[in-house]
Amino acid sequence: MNDATRQAVIDVGTNSVKLLVAEVSGAEIRPLTEISEQTRLGHGFYETRRLLPAAMDHTAQVVAEFSGVAAQWGVGSPRVIATSAAREAVNQSELVEAIRQASGLTVRVISGDQEAAWAFRGVAHEARFAGLPLLIVDVGGGSTQCIVGREREQRFCRSFSLGAVRLLEGLRPADPPSARDGERCRSEIRGFLDKSVRPVLAPHLEAFPAEAVQLVGVSGTSSVLASMELGLLAYDRDAIEARPLTAAQVRARLRQLWSLSLVERRKIAGLPPNRADIILTGTAIYAGIMEAFGFGRLEVSTRGYRFGALLDGQSV
Repeated sequence: MNDATRQAVIDVGTNSVKLLVAEVSGAEIRPLTEISEQTRLGHGFYETRRLLPAAMDHTAQVVAEFSGVAAQWGVGSPRVIATSAAREAVNQSELVEAIRQASGLTVRVISGDQEAAWAFRGVAHEARFAGLPLLIVDVGGGSTQCIVGREREQRFCRSFSLGAVRLLEGLRPADPPSARDGERCRSEIRGFLDKSVRPVLAPHLEAFPAEAVQLVGVSGTSSVLASMELGLLAYDRDAIEARPLTAAQVRARLRQLWSLSLVERRKIAGLPPNRADIILTGTAIYAGIMEAFGFGRLEVSTRGYRFGALLDGQSV
């Protein structure tokens, strides 16, 4: 990568802030460092559509810290992109200003369609998916992106208002969750998929031969599911991407997670303790999609829309 440029992107999500610093050369990305810190920007958001001051302040400080890390890698002005909670917030400008004051950086609040398009681009350049029709699913805190495409051709792209934090805050299950809590969650997901997702997504899946479409998860949830299956004690990109999950494994994990208390879930190897609450709903969304559309296998990619944003270079 002799002609590589060093770039960085800071992703302000509903659940966490993430930094990716990488060397970019054409369609090749070599990550140098990746950091994530949970700030739960979407906490208490969905009743009023207002971001809470404490969550905004925490998020802005983390962006400033990550900007400093990027500078240590030789990137003086990382791009900052914000997604679901920020784009829905009635006080979006307050978040943008808080980040500007803390770091001097300008935030670009991207649309759900842009988020989905970058997720497709980030995954589609992987050699292992060459020539395969793909359904890429990115389950975030506030929304889920679904993208259908093949090679470099994106055929469908939509962001849906179904996310792990959004769903958890709406359901507020007991600790440990009751059987009724679990059924309410599954029922809500089934209803949402039947009403809002299936009518627009199914025709694009049916355009390919039966059983030809590969389901790919690119979210933190899908990576954590693979990490739990492997019992990882530290992040390992190669191991995660080499571990597809069967529908039976996802269902079994869902049953396990919904039977445990928060304290018990925090002890599971491969599950970061600060994700032990939203893993309930994130896993339920993936399980629901696999059941609704008949997928027996979930491939995992760690190269989602942050990678796509870097591939877009100066067009970001």
